Amino acid sequence: MTAPPTLAPRPLAERRDAARHRLATGHRLWLATGRDGHGAHLIPVSFVLDGEHLTMATFDRSRTMANLRAHPRARAVIGDPDDVVAIDGDVSIVEVADIDATVADRYAQVSHDPRQVPGFRYLYLRPDRVQVWNGFHEFGGRTVMLGGSWLDAPAD
Repeated sequence: MTAPPTLAPRPLAERRDAARHRLATGHRLWLATGRDGHGAHLIPVSFVLDGEHLTMATFDRSRTMANLRAHPRARAVIGDPDDVVAIDGDVSIVEVADIDATVADRYAQVSHDPRQVPGFRYLYLRPDRVQVWNGFHEFGGRTVMLGGSWLDAPAD
């Protein structure tokens, strides 16, 4: 039996660029929320990157919104287990009337338009930690953003 080849992890700058590219060009992610005693809740949502935060939307009366009202923090994941960008951050709930029209138009291009669907709210997720890896060989050094700042040197 031949041992599998040893893969070298990508340098931090390459991983950081991969994360930025996924955030700028992707439009679908998994959003995980939770609150005490209710366990984790995971939903697929569309998103657009708007400067320093991800804009998403979901039903106002959903479990996701109840979780965020109780604990306004979430993890968003883009990709699959073999090539992933994981984003942790605080989440703000934004009324439809308060969304910037340009952002709402961009969001409507990748999903439904909450301005036209009663009972929806927008969500802003402001990343404070971003991790990137494309296999076990990259598990170390996976953090590319910490404290809301892109890293120039490995943190883990």
